[in-house]
Parts: sequence; C-alpha cells; structure tokens
Amino acid sequence: MILDVQDIHGYYGKSHILQGVSLTVGEGETVTLLGRNGAGKSTTLKSIAGVVAPQKGRVVFKGDDVARLAPHRIAARGVCFVPEHRGIFRLLSVEENLRLGARKGSPWQLADIYRIFPRLKERRTNGGGQLSGGEQQMLAIGRALMNHPRLLMLDEPVEGLAPVIVEEIVAQLKLIRQAGVAILLVEQNLEVCTQLADRHYIIEQGRIVYEGGNVAFAADESIKDRYLGVGVA
Repeated sequence: MILDVQDIHGYYGKSHILQGVSLTVGEGETVTLLGRNGAGKSTTLKSIAGVVAPQKGRVVFKGDDVARLAPHRIAARGVCFVPEHRGIFRLLSVEENLRLGARKGSPWQLADIYRIFPRLKERRTNGGGQLSGGEQQMLAIGRALMNHPRLLMLDEPVEGLAPVIVEEIVAQLKLIRQAGVAILLVEQNLEVCTQLADRHYIIEQGRIVYEGGNVAFAADESIKDRYLGVGVA
C-alpha cells in the first residue's frame, strides 16, 4: 500500500468540508475519487498534498505520516499533485517548464516525456501560453513526472477538452500507469474513469459513501444515479 488516508477532517474557515475521509491506493494502482461538485474531492487531494493541512487524521505515504509536512516536502517524497488550474508558466517554453519540474536523480528524462507526449516534443520551443488547453494539461502532467512521482494526483485532467484530446490523454495515462506510477484521479467523465481505474471511491458531503472495483462500479447504474446523477451508456 503506497497511500493510506485515515479519517482526515478538513476545514475552510468554519466550514467542515472533509468529515472523516479514508481511502487507500496500492502500488501502481489507479483509483478514482468521484462525487458531485462541492463534495470534497479537490479538498481531499489538497489535503494529501499538504496544500490544505488536515485538522485531524493521518495521511500515510510509504509508511510515514506526512499529514503535517509542507507541500514541497511531501512532493519530495514522491507525491505529485496536478491541480485543476495546471500552473503552467506561460512565458516559459515547453522544455523550460519541464526542466523546472526535474528532480536530481529522477529516472524521468525529457526523452521519456516526449515519448509519452509527442505533442510536447513538437511544441517544445513554444511558450506555455501558446499551447491549447489539452497541450497545457499534457505539459502539467509531464512536468509532474519529471519530479519522479510514486503517486500522481490529477484534478479534472480532461475537463472541457475535445473528445480526440481526451482519448489521447487517456492513452498517455495508461502508459504512465504501465511505468508503475500510482494514480489518484478526480474526474467527472465516468467513461474515462472506467477506462483507467482499478477501483473507485465516491465522496458525498465530505464522507466516503462507496468503494468498489471497476467491473462492479461500471455495472451498478443505481450507485451512479444516486450519488453522481449520471449513468454510463
């Protein structure tokens, strides 16, 4: 088990957002965290990454509780978080953005990133601000890989992207999974989730209300309708 989140509680001001969230991610496993808007998905990722410090509970990564560490220390241990806004440096080139993410001793090199994301190789001299939304997402993921993550956390990576780009990113995430990187994914596109994930969690009002394997989840229309308001055709 690479990640074991145990009963974390998180607040924004006086609002009790996370009310005892527990979940696990195994070595090399892809897990989704699903839920309606405002359910606590992004706050859970931010709490694991140290962006929002949990007020209670444990975040055990590779056997150590990292819940009270600063975000850069958690990242140095191998937890990389790609937020919804991506955080691309618009005035730097693609290659400069990637090099900023590089960690000394990381096995991930530019050639590895360009193999997974050939569009980035084609655009490597372009500024981050010149990229499309899909290319910026690829760049954000590629930059995270340069930091040698053991766990890659993605917040809505395909939101608002054209279907052809979504397919491309799904294929790229499969390659990343094949490289042994565990993935914790927050995503609204259930077709993408069922293509990628081994297991699924659903969060509602700050509590985990469902956990299931991919086959069981894909077949359970009542769960998807009850907690997500959608079904997979």
